[in-house]
Amino acid sequence: MPRSRINGNFIDKTFSIVANILLRIIPTTSGEKEAFTYYRDGMSAQSEGNYAEALQNYYEAMRLEIDPYDRSYILYNIGLIHTSNGEHTKALEYYFRALERNPFLPQAFNNMAVICHYRGEQAIRQGYSEIAEAWFDQAAEYWKQAIALTPGNYIEAQNWLKITGRFE
Repeated sequence: MPRSRINGNFIDKTFSIVANILLRIIPTTSGEKEAFTYYRDGMSAQSEGNYAEALQNYYEAMRLEIDPYDRSYILYNIGLIHTSNGEHTKALEYYFRALERNPFLPQAFNNMAVICHYRGEQAIRQGYSEIAEAWFDQAAEYWKQAIALTPGNYIEAQNWLKITGRFE
């Protein structure tokens, strides 16, 4: 039974009902509908912390989905899972791939900045101050892109950029 039919909480059930109605009303191909079903099931599994199941659904959605914009969100969510698992190199790869298809994903830029900032902090702890600065500079560039897309968001990042003299 598809995950979308077994969700237990009210919000998931409501989302599933609305999504099913929209899938019937909006003219889409059967492949697009199937891709969305896998994507929706992936989001549900991800929200429950079932990352292996979520990845399976996302990979299947990627196989079926042809729209670059929709693919960008699938790739972004795969990046989130890799970030959660501490697989930062893989996460960065998926965020890059998402941005190639949709350069207007501030959350992808933000997550990339967070990873770079984390790597900068690791470099400092290991005594590599020059490497740390390079990571911090990269984090700053990603945060600037995220902020440019959504100026009212990422206040902590804006403050960090100002404090470190990286805000232009």
